[in-house]
Amino acid sequence: MTTIFQSAAGHEARSPRLRDRAAIRWWLYVTALLIFALVIVGGATRLTDSGLSITEWKPIHGIVPPLSAAEWQEEFQLYQRIPQYQQLNLGMSLDEFKTIFWWEWAHRFLARAIGFVFAMPLAVFWLSGRIEPFLKPRLVAILALGGLQGAVGWWMVASGLTERTDVSQYRLATHLTIACVIFAAILWVARGLASERHDMPPSGGSAGVAGLIALLSLAQIYLGGLVAGLNAGLTFNTWPLMDGMLVPDGLLVMEPAWVNFFENVMTVQFTHRIGAYVLFAVVAIHAFASMLQAPGSVHTRRALLLFAAVLVQAMIGITTLLLAVPITWALAHQAGGILVLGLAVIHARALTGEYRAPAPAA
Repeated sequence: MTTIFQSAAGHEARSPRLRDRAAIRWWLYVTALLIFALVIVGGATRLTDSGLSITEWKPIHGIVPPLSAAEWQEEFQLYQRIPQYQQLNLGMSLDEFKTIFWWEWAHRFLARAIGFVFAMPLAVFWLSGRIEPFLKPRLVAILALGGLQGAVGWWMVASGLTERTDVSQYRLATHLTIACVIFAAILWVARGLASERHDMPPSGGSAGVAGLIALLSLAQIYLGGLVAGLNAGLTFNTWPLMDGMLVPDGLLVMEPAWVNFFENVMTVQFTHRIGAYVLFAVVAIHAFASMLQAPGSVHTRRALLLFAAVLVQAMIGITTLLLAVPITWALAHQAGGILVLGLAVIHARALTGEYRAPAPAA
């Protein structure tokens, strides 16, 4: 696997250490791409109400799906014990169960595959002395986050197995956000290995604003996870008005007030809308300021690309809302959110830190 990555990236470097960096960078890009796919499959799993179809956590044995009629019947009987089946899907056929089972199985299989794709090359690079000392703690931290994410995934599923008919929106949003943190961390580390990544910030605050955009993008994904967890996109399907008003009544009807931001369907959707407006405004101002301060620069081109991505994402989000969340538009919106985050991280990384010259290879 290391040889594949080196051949793909070898033309970018001449010295052994630079070739090692290029190989590591391409390995991280492949991992990030797989995480992007995992988030989309996870979104489809949520939208098809498939996430509770596998009621046990078998990190190793669970990679093998049912292979016989008896094994399928056993899985189906386990599902029939939980509230989702008893209250929402009573009378579901075995074939219907297989449909939702395969979505959840594919999600878990892809998560396991990502763990393998990250851990095995990491071990090869490490044991062959190709990872520089400053990179090691960063890569180990990403690996640890991946392990935590697996545990959080089961913690999320467990919330819907006994009393609820779906998973907790708190846990779903946490699970989604950690996946995006891992995605962002991988891109940050990968871009840090590219010698051409640094632009001269056109002003003292440019790097700070770029970092703020990345954080706002991640926060907006978290808010989107709450919307998904509460099915809040199926209500108030108008824009720009919400319930006939710009600021609807009933935003703070629950006590204590903070609960509304996590459990009140109206408030959660409204907060997600406000988050989108704030992100759009900050990105637009950043792009406009970049055009004034550094016209024609790489920094400005990245800022404009980021603005275009946010604009398209806003249009997809509005369309998804107006159409009451059809699965294709909802997945496009989720994909757009991840892409915006990725572009924001790359843009911020280009303005942050100094290029670390590679030490001679051992």
